[in-house]
Amino acid sequence: MKKVVILILLILGNSLFAQVQFEAKVSKNSLGLNERLRIDFTMNADGDNFVPPNFEACGFKVVGGPSQSVSQSWINGKSSFNKSYIYILLPTQKGALTIKQGSIEINGQTYKTLPIKINVSNAVEIPKDPNDAPAISANDNIYLVADISKTNPYLNEPITVVYKLYFSYNIGISNWRELNKPKYNDFWSQNIDVKQLVPQDGTFKGERYRYVVLRKTVLYPQKSGKLEIEPLSLDIDCQVPTNRRNFWGQPLMTQDSKRVSAGSKVINVRALPETGKPEAFSGAVGHFDFKVNPSKTVLKNGESFDLDISVVGTGNLKLFTLPKPVMPSALEMYDPVNNENVTTPLTGMTGKISDKYTIIPQYKGNYQIKPLQFTYFDLGTSHYKTITSKPLTITVLEGPSVASSQKTNPNNVSKTKFEVAKSFAYNKQVAHLKPIKKDAFLGSGLFYSLLILPFLAIPFLIVARRKKEEMDNDIMGNKIKKSNALAKKYLGYAKKQLGNKEPFYIALEKAMHNFLKAKINLETSEMSKEKIAELLLSRKANAATISEFIHLTENCELARYAQSSETAIQQDYEKAVEIISELEKQLK
Repeated sequence: MKKVVILILLILGNSLFAQVQFEAKVSKNSLGLNERLRIDFTMNADGDNFVPPNFEACGFKVVGGPSQSVSQSWINGKSSFNKSYIYILLPTQKGALTIKQGSIEINGQTYKTLPIKINVSNAVEIPKDPNDAPAISANDNIYLVADISKTNPYLNEPITVVYKLYFSYNIGISNWRELNKPKYNDFWSQNIDVKQLVPQDGTFKGERYRYVVLRKTVLYPQKSGKLEIEPLSLDIDCQVPTNRRNFWGQPLMTQDSKRVSAGSKVINVRALPETGKPEAFSGAVGHFDFKVNPSKTVLKNGESFDLDISVVGTGNLKLFTLPKPVMPSALEMYDPVNNENVTTPLTGMTGKISDKYTIIPQYKGNYQIKPLQFTYFDLGTSHYKTITSKPLTITVLEGPSVASSQKTNPNNVSKTKFEVAKSFAYNKQVAHLKPIKKDAFLGSGLFYSLLILPFLAIPFLIVARRKKEEMDNDIMGNKIKKSNALAKKYLGYAKKQLGNKEPFYIALEKAMHNFLKAKINLETSEMSKEKIAELLLSRKANAATISEFIHLTENCELARYAQSSETAIQQDYEKAVEIISELEKQLK
């Protein structure tokens, strides 16, 4: 009996040891505000879709990672597997902080870690190895500058603000976050998208620097006087060289960070001159052309015409109103349709705005439309300019005249309305209404069709259910589909992170691993250079393509910690797409 009990206990113990384990471990539970904390998310089985806690919400900033560690061993015929996601954290506040749960999917199940409490005290003095100290300081080698095209513009004159981040040639920028966005009070503003951050060579404080353009904005001041542009502030994560060297004599890099600000800027806006300002001036500033065009000037009875009033040019096109025409009482004018075709490059708004009026004559005769005037302040000459349109004559050939209508019935308003209505004589005046005959629904063909239709659908539902059960039971097929979808997902995410080195290579590595899972049913824990080459060759893949795939996979881990340019990251992405496309064609 004792032997049976012992045997049962051994079986239960082995089953417990075979269970999936996923836990978080930290290097210490108490640290100073200036100390770093290492946290490892460790599992004993391979998983996907790892979701770390929101470290910033927990009071920490990520200064290193995530990096991965995978190990597998065989002892006495038994295998063991261990995989970890490693982060280096820096606390942002003092007190009792809690790192919340991380999660991962393993064999279709979601596992979560337990929350961890960390006590953060005042900053402590940390002894430093002089060889690990940065050879140069980030404080003196990173600057954020706001370049303003003009500091004393006229009211409604466009100015541009370009934010540039200057950094030394020895420093690599790995990430940046906006702390305070610039505010443009009393300005009309338009941001211009910066699609890609491209390092360029430049000069700052008389020395050669690299720089990237982070943001471009066009501003139109809306009031005169001194206006303040509040600053843009950033947190910069960077890599600086240390006094240590690698085997080839190149300096080893260490992580550093700096908070930079462009500083507030004051714009002294000049008011537009009062001398010579026309009464018709409505606020237009720039250089424009003004036109008034009728769609036709000779009409028959019952016809209408359009009057198009437009301004074309460069200036504050969205910030003023067009003049409104004055019509004779015999011409009925409707509210205008406004059209804008305006773009906003760095030089300011340019394009065309227009108001289109629909006008209907009520009587025949000749009608004069007075000329319209458009006034704007010309920035080139600093003077007001007025453009006057030509007078227009509208001729209506047919229809009742004003004189005959008043002579035959001067006091009868209803008669006048009747004459006006003749212009709409093409509309049907008399309606012939007939009752709509409807058949009863009960007992109709539609009634019986809807009654029988559910019974006819039963065989199709049975077939569909069996198909679904077959698909659900196809565990391997579903796993391949899921891996294929994850490969496409991570490849798409990598494309979005072309400007961020570390997230890009993490996503690219996951995309390539999931591609192998989908195509050759190879788990991440089984991936080795020899195994990948063997399985791909057995599927008739080209040896050169296999070599390029393995090389790029190995390069993903190294590139996350080495210096990489935007061009190199773009080339790695294009290479990955090319290799995956080639393997798609070659695998059988």
